[in-house]
Amino acid sequence: MNFEISSHDDVTIVEVTGQLIVGNRQELKDEVLRLLEGGSRKYLIDFSDTAYIDSSGLGVLVSLSKKVREKGGEMRLSNLNEDLRTLFELTKLDTLFFIADSRDLALENF
Repeated sequence: MNFEISSHDDVTIVEVTGQLIVGNRQELKDEVLRLLEGGSRKYLIDFSDTAYIDSSGLGVLVSLSKKVREKGGEMRLSNLNEDLRTLFELTKLDTLFFIADSRDLALENF
């Protein structure tokens, strides 16, 4: 997995490429926590180029969402492929996250 950080207005956009799995999840967590401590409060995690997320990757997303909310922020997700969308529905995580079909839709009214 690789990820790229950019911003749109006051929203931090994290583009995840590859797979979010046990072997690399900590990198993502550390970077988002560093940004959170730096004052960022709005996050969009873009999964346009992500093929797979394992249970530890899901766990990191849940953990980060909780920490962001504790600081008064919000974390949204976008561009989940069909398999990832199904995974979020089966695990009921679609009720925890605002999930948009596109980056533009996720950024609306953020």
